[in-house]
Amino acid sequence: MTARRKLIAGNWKMNGLKADGLDLASDLAGRLKGAGPVAFDMLVCPPFPLLFPVGEAIADSPLALGGQDCAPKTSGAHTGDVAPTMLKDAGCRFVILGHSERRADHGESDAVVNAKAVAAHKEGLVAIVCVGETEVQRDGGQANAVVSGQLAGSIPAGANAENTVIAYEPVWAIGTGKTATPDDVKAMHAHIRAELAGKIADPDKVRILYGGSVKPGNAAELMAVDNVDGALVGGASLKADDFWGIATACR
Repeated sequence: MTARRKLIAGNWKMNGLKADGLDLASDLAGRLKGAGPVAFDMLVCPPFPLLFPVGEAIADSPLALGGQDCAPKTSGAHTGDVAPTMLKDAGCRFVILGHSERRADHGESDAVVNAKAVAAHKEGLVAIVCVGETEVQRDGGQANAVVSGQLAGSIPAGANAENTVIAYEPVWAIGTGKTATPDDVKAMHAHIRAELAGKIADPDKVRILYGGSVKPGNAAELMAVDNVDGALVGGASLKADDFWGIATACR
């Protein structure tokens, strides 16, 4: 089995003001610096207005910074959009793309996610490409087909294990308290790993994260599942103790 270092990514979504973000990021950065060697990488993805202050607060720590989205353009008349160049300027190394909330709330297609990933890669950002099925799709036996289609449409040419991470988030388990069983996760992550062959360079080295109501209480069990290379964490990433508990569950 290829050894892949775990990545624990916190998606703060539309939460937190400056003081909140600085307190949380500084707390996590301090824990990470004081922990010595750890078995994981840690990433926080604050809302856009917090990127610069949070980036400055964690600049001398191993805690990485990421954006929650980016535009497929580098500049121009695109009101409300944020370019990958701007994320890089703020100190970001990662960007989340194609999250189910973007796909649902903003109508983002696989083609749009693909274009954003191309733009992110050009700026040296690691694209965290999100995929996942709804409860209706899973109940209808379409989960594998839906995820396969999203992977095929969202992963751009030139993607590799250095510039791309895949995040599987069953839509029905995001913020609902529901969690896929370890067997469900194992089956889907194995399916994703197989689907990456031919779509991405070094498919065995690509990190596949699990997201969907990950908490300190279930993290160890989920992180021990084959082909689970970390977590994309929503609500629990807003509490330092919970987020740290998830990260330190990695072995």
